[in-house]
Amino acid sequence: MKKQWMVAIRFTLITTVIFGLIYPLIVTVLSQWLFPRQANGSLIVKNGQVVGSHLIGQAFNANQYFHSRPSSAGNGYDPLSSGGSNLGPTNQALVARVQQDVAKWHQENPATPVPADLVTASGSGLDPDISPASAAFQIPRVAKARGISAGELRRIVARHTQGRQDGLFGEPRVNVLELNLDLDESAPLHK
Repeated sequence: MKKQWMVAIRFTLITTVIFGLIYPLIVTVLSQWLFPRQANGSLIVKNGQVVGSHLIGQAFNANQYFHSRPSSAGNGYDPLSSGGSNLGPTNQALVARVQQDVAKWHQENPATPVPADLVTASGSGLDPDISPASAAFQIPRVAKARGISAGELRRIVARHTQGRQDGLFGEPRVNVLELNLDLDESAPLHK
């Protein structure tokens, strides 16, 4: 019996060292060496300051910026509260919120159907991207607020439109934070 206990203890110690120390250390070193940007959170740095991550959305409310999808993560885009609302399509709270958001968007652009991703949250509540249709929907408001032409704004949006990953996966998308940062550089507000 004592021999079995000793084998169990040695096995526990060895596997703890291998899988609790050595393996994580190897993975950390390799990820920092092969993919340093991704391993550190795909952070976006502007003027020496971290302004966000390429992977986590942010709320933008001012008219001169493109707005993100709604977020149901905590108080909005809280990575510690990631997750959807779990409200189904027949839930009256969700239906009322979506109807309210559609009405708000129609005040901005009454003649155009509102893209679905402007009124629905992603599964994580952290999606940093909007569809090209959502970006196009917001062009009149942003162009007016910035005092630039819609055509110029379309060119800026096109620069930030990414296609399907590897030509197969996902949908075309526009990263809202990167687009808004480019807007501040390309078409600064005149005060």
